[in-house]
Amino acid sequence: MDYYQKLNLKHVINASGKMTILGVSKTSNAGIEAQEFGDKHFFEMSDLVKKSGKYVAELIGAEDAVIVNSASAGIALAVAGVIGQGSQYHVYHPYSPKFKTRNIVIPKGQNVDYGAPEEEMITLGGGNVVEAGYANMCSPEHLEMMIDEDTAAVFYVKSHHAVQKSMLTVKQAVEIAHKHNLPLILDAAAEEDLKKYLALNVDIILFSGAKAIEGPASGLVFGKAKYIDWIRMQSSGIGRAMKIGKDNLLGLVGAIEEYVSAGPEDGTHMRKRLAPFLQNLNTIPGLTVKEAQDQAGREIYRADIKMNADASKSAFQVIKELKNNDPAIYTREYRANEGIIEFDIRALDSEEMNLIVERLKEIMK
Repeated sequence: MDYYQKLNLKHVINASGKMTILGVSKTSNAGIEAQEFGDKHFFEMSDLVKKSGKYVAELIGAEDAVIVNSASAGIALAVAGVIGQGSQYHVYHPYSPKFKTRNIVIPKGQNVDYGAPEEEMITLGGGNVVEAGYANMCSPEHLEMMIDEDTAAVFYVKSHHAVQKSMLTVKQAVEIAHKHNLPLILDAAAEEDLKKYLALNVDIILFSGAKAIEGPASGLVFGKAKYIDWIRMQSSGIGRAMKIGKDNLLGLVGAIEEYVSAGPEDGTHMRKRLAPFLQNLNTIPGLTVKEAQDQAGREIYRADIKMNADASKSAFQVIKELKNNDPAIYTREYRANEGIIEFDIRALDSEEMNLIVERLKEIMK
């Protein structure tokens, strides 16, 4: 008996992408092997945390890194670190009024809810959220005018959740932060290139360990050594509630080793796998189907399905019916109000894609 049966759970077909609500991703074989080693051995944990971070930093070309239990924890710890600036008193009293430099400046269109609000994690770290610009735009000037003597850091979110148009770039945000001798904290949780933002001189970079890297539940914080030292100190403060186990920590190390050598599925291969899926979807009446690249510019290609005017059901109805069966089929729902459903194939095999096509045919009859 497997755990679907034992716990009376639905099987899930994940056409949504590497999403937390579905368990993020399948852990790579290298990650599972490293995780098992962690399960079966003991360590001096402070030594393991520091040396694993140094090792991972060398693999990706960063000055230093620390593995935490999630990218969300990384946000809170990074904010706490830049406010405390290495003060042991701050570690024990993170919300003390003695520490007045707490403002974290973030473009308004990036203060998003990714499953929890960005501002909630910033606040948890002791930061005061200061929004720059407007819901539909943020220029370099908008960002700079919000910086004052109480600013601890500039914060940037690189995500499909965030506003994409009329938004300053990561490079521009770095330049403004450094002009004012401030660090840039970059939430790049679902990004795929571990080295891209190091080349832009970003100070603190946050990745999910369980998304593109395909590690176990974990987060990776990497960048400039000074800031990583400050962040690592938080393990004796608010970080105690966010500690990662030895198994998941080593699991991420193993997954990163594999990821650095093999990388994610490239766009060319993904488009090749996607082509027959698109062809089969196009045989279903009432749908217009096309290939679409990820809105945030990643090399990820998906099937976009638009409900035609004469379609028998709305996008919301189709999404609901796909979820209601066993196996439950989860899609990307962000554009359902436009009549569009997105299918992400990164976690799908050909058999699952065929099952989705057959299920859609039944629903659209």
